[in-house]
Formats: sequence, C-alpha cells, structure tokens
Amino acid sequence: MSNTKQTPETPERRIQLRNHRGVGDDALRAMGQAVIDVEAQAITALRARIDDTFVQACRFMLSCQGRIVVIGMGKSGHIGSKIAATLASTGSPAFFVHPGEASHGDLGMITPQDVVITISNSGETAEILTILPLIKRLGAPLIALVGNPDSTLGRMANVVLDISVEKEACPLGLAPTASTTATLAMGDALAVALLEARGFTEIDFARSHPGGSLGRRLLLLIDDVMHSGATVPRVGADASLAEALIEMNKKGLGLTTVVDAQQRLVGVFTDGDLRRVLVAQVDIRDARIVDVMTANCRSVRQGILAAEALQVMQKYKVNALPVVDDAQHVVGAFNMQSMLRAGVV
Repeated sequence: MSNTKQTPETPERRIQLRNHRGVGDDALRAMGQAVIDVEAQAITALRARIDDTFVQACRFMLSCQGRIVVIGMGKSGHIGSKIAATLASTGSPAFFVHPGEASHGDLGMITPQDVVITISNSGETAEILTILPLIKRLGAPLIALVGNPDSTLGRMANVVLDISVEKEACPLGLAPTASTTATLAMGDALAVALLEARGFTEIDFARSHPGGSLGRRLLLLIDDVMHSGATVPRVGADASLAEALIEMNKKGLGLTTVVDAQQRLVGVFTDGDLRRVLVAQVDIRDARIVDVMTANCRSVRQGILAAEALQVMQKYKVNALPVVDDAQHVVGAFNMQSMLRAGVV
C-alpha cells in the first residue's frame, strides 16, 4: 500500500482541475496579450498628464538641497524602491523609506532639505497617512503619485501626479498590475526629465556603475590596461631586425617599440611589418631595425581613457599601439587582447 498523501477530491478541487485542464494554448496566449494591451493603454493615458503639475514636481526635485525620499507600501513600495534606484543612478540622489519603518524611527532619515515622493493608488494607505503630518511639519515638499487625486494623500500633497488607470490587467480587478506599471512609467518619466535637465552624461552614469561593463568602458584609463615596465617590448634604434624579432616573441604583443637613447619613440615594428619584410625577401640576419620599422607611427598618450585608445585602434585598423608621455618617452604598450581582458571591448 502506498503511503503517499493525496489531496482530498473535494468539489472545489475538481473544479480547479477541470479549469486548469480546459485552458488551451491559444487561451493562455490571448490572456497574456490582453494584459499587455491593458497595461499599454494605462501608460498611453499618462501622456496627457505630463502637464504643469509634472513640471512643478520636476522643479521641486531639481532645487532639492537634500535627497529625494520615496515612500510606498506593499506593491507600491516595490515600485517606489525601483524609482528611487533609478533616480539615484541618473544624477538625482534618492533613497527609499518603508512607511511602516518610518513610524518606528526611520522618519529621522528625512530632513527639511529633502523632497518626499509618496506612492499610493488609493491615496488612503494607513501607514502613509500616519506619517504625513510629521512630513508636513518638517516642511519638505510632498509629491504624491496617487490613483485618486481627491484622496487624503492627494489633498495634503504640494504636487499631485495622477497615476489612475481605467482597470487593472488582473481579471479579478484585485492584483495591482496596470496601476503599478503606470506608476513605474511616471517614475521613469520624472527620472529621465531630471537627467536631461541636469545635463547628465554617459560618464556621470558610469561613475555610479563602476562595476558594470559601461563603467569599465568609460572610466578605465589606458594606464590600467597597458603593459608597462619590463613587460613593454622595446629595442634601441641600433638593434638588428633579428634582435627585434626576439623581443617581439618574448613580450607577445605583436609589436616592438623602437626607441632612441633617451627612450623616446622613433618607430614600431609589427607583425604586419614582418610580413612585408618576408615578401620583400629581406635578409633577417643582416637587416637593421631602423631600415624596416614604421617611423612616424601611431601612438596614444598616457592618461587617456581606454575607450579613446580603442577608437584609435579601430580608426587606423591596428591591433597594437605604444603609449607615450608628453615628451614621447615610451611608457607602455597594449594590443586588442589587452582590451578584451580589461572588458573594454
């Protein structure tokens, strides 16, 4: 006899099983498409609400001397946390405060210099209403994202942004779906408007995302990528071609720099130069490097961004370059593999 515990076959269970088995692929697909349609309509309806009140909200945040504090409960709290993160990463310092925790001490995180954004679809969220008088007493400007502008929250706010929706995508009309999507879209609209107004750039974005690929691409210097010191391939101008080939093979960058007595760059010899030498049937044992090198070669300056050095490589279709200081002394060298390892490409 099996000891497996089975779910009792109740009438409710039979209905549940029958409904599940009776839903076909087309019906599931249609349900998903209906949700997208409802939420798309909710976002489209917001466009007409980007009006003078939206501009006023932006002005409050642009003139903020402290931080933008975002407050929301439940699903609105999850959306609020994302809005705060988007603001912070696009040049508007912000953080999220849970309203339940705010009434137990975290309200001390808010100062009169801050701007407060409160999110509530009903505008009557108890945890938010509890702390509203204290926020108003601080004198911090209050921006409300509400589905009911005539609610308690709407009436107490300095600026009201209407994020109401005609209906939720949930067929029961219970789970926040279209309303949270609309709220998120309004938050994105605020963040991007502020980004543009502040003149926020790719470099600014990279500074707040140093661990990402964009941060590596935009903030990494060529000094952090290049080979330096004893690992830089170099030979003197009096070296033979054979000596230059030994140096190239030893350092493995696909080139060697050629320097004068003061270590200033006078030329390079690359894999491409070697192919041309072989085609011309030059005697490798007797040839001097100055006779076969590329003089007046391309190089990049110490201290530039690695992304700029990559652009030079791509523009001139070269796979390796020397790095020089202001006096043309060779201080490093790098190739495409160096860029790949650093995550610049």
